[in-house]
Amino acid sequence: MTVSPSPTVTDARLPQFLRALRHRNYRLFFIGQLISLTGTWMQSVAQGWLVLRLTDSPALLGIVAAASSLPVLLFSLQAGTVVDRVSKQKLLLATQVAAMLLAISLAVLTISGLIQVWHILVMAMLLGFVNAFDAPTRQSFTVEMVGREDLLNAIALNSSIFNAARMIGPAVAGLLVALIGEGPAFALNAVSFIFVIASLLMMRLPPFTAPKASRSSDQLKEGLRYIKQERRVQALLIQAMAISLFCFVHIPLLPVFARDVLGTGAAGLGALSSASGFGALIAALILAQLGDKLRRGRLLIFAALLYPLLMIIFTTTRLLPLAMLLIGVAGWAGVTTMALTNTLIQALVPDALRGRVMSVFTLILMGMSPMGGLAAGVLAEMVGSVPLVVAASAVIGWAIIIVVNWRAPFLRQL
Repeated sequence: MTVSPSPTVTDARLPQFLRALRHRNYRLFFIGQLISLTGTWMQSVAQGWLVLRLTDSPALLGIVAAASSLPVLLFSLQAGTVVDRVSKQKLLLATQVAAMLLAISLAVLTISGLIQVWHILVMAMLLGFVNAFDAPTRQSFTVEMVGREDLLNAIALNSSIFNAARMIGPAVAGLLVALIGEGPAFALNAVSFIFVIASLLMMRLPPFTAPKASRSSDQLKEGLRYIKQERRVQALLIQAMAISLFCFVHIPLLPVFARDVLGTGAAGLGALSSASGFGALIAALILAQLGDKLRRGRLLIFAALLYPLLMIIFTTTRLLPLAMLLIGVAGWAGVTTMALTNTLIQALVPDALRGRVMSVFTLILMGMSPMGGLAAGVLAEMVGSVPLVVAASAVIGWAIIIVVNWRAPFLRQL
């Protein structure tokens, strides 16, 4: 059952785009996540640069990204059944502690000079296992903190802190890596987890009541059966899959774009990531302020079709300022697409099935994207051109999005 704690801040004291913060539990979550996610993005950029420095291989950049996604592909659906049966607060505490321990290990190995590529691969895979449980739990927990009325606003604010961190973290990581190496970025990420763990411990939630026990395989089938029968959710997930698998392939390959295509170093990589985060932050703030007034279905279709076109143009530029502009607008389109998809799915799905359905969304968003990056990295090494492979992949994604919207015209009415 969805439970939302009573607001402790009057609406009059908060701007419209911050109204989800009237819920005490969500305020705690918001602050903890803002700090922790900044550290997460620092680690992401530093890790990509470390792999490139150690191996000089686009394929290995994709392999490391794929290593983090493999557990998501293997376990996220089963994780969804766990999310629907246990306390989400306690499960998030467990995942955050585990992620902190992995960050500490990576920092120690890097600072000591013992780090090797296989260490990074193993830790990426372990973090992927953690994320297989963390992501659907986080997605499903939002509605319990704010209720359905403020759900879109909370999802938009979640995107805003994610992308504010995406602006700050890469820029700081780029400077740290350029000045003193990757190790300190990993260490700061480990410290950042303390804040989100503290925020979870400070929450006041009603006692958790476990649902009636049933076999997890039956629960999983029930969730998949619902997706098969609900055409709106099915179409939203297929469109998200097209973007994640074919249009996000540039993400693990950004170090190659920064160094070999645009001729910049670690600071340039941080600038590209921050520009993407800035565009994404703008999208999140617009949705937070105007989400209830927008025609969500039409905006979703526009943003979904725009994203691959921007990535195709991005692969043709050799100027850093223009590349930052293009990837910034793409950041707006990507977050608009995924935040609206997330919101529309959660608005359609019954409470009892939310964890299982959101685990499929997690599989698509976090599991398939790195696998697309792996395939793109391997192909790029074979043909000798990262921009060509990224552009071709975006064309495929764009074509799938067109077909989905042709076969599911009802999406524009959502």
